Amino acid sequence: VQLVESGGGLVQPGESLRLSCLASGFTFSNYYMSWYRQAPGKERELVATIDSAGSTGTLIDSVKGRFTISRDNAKNTVYLQMTSLKSEDTAVYYCSVWRSETRYWGQGTQVTVAS
Repeated sequence: VQLVESGGGLVQPGESLRLSCLASGFTFSNYYMSWYRQAPGKERELVATIDSAGSTGTLIDSVKGRFTISRDNAKNTVYLQMTSLKSEDTAVYYCSVWRSETRYWGQGTQVTVAS
């Protein structure tokens, strides 16, 4: 299993970013996918999850209305569209999959929201 995130960066409050995660090594379309984040000094937290078909996404309350999770099973890619970014969204964002009783992680991509 390999998960490779991209799309992070430094943005100002109110701006947008789209994170991507390219998956390989497993049958992507069979699995739910998730995005987590870890801010400095804090525990890693689940941000969003999408079902295997891409029909249902769930988000934590703090990002509802601002973030959208989606996937393209033809491209083995899951996305996190982030709008109206706030300073408290600053974190390393990780793509993740639970497969065969193991949680796999990507290497993470840094998102920094600062003026």
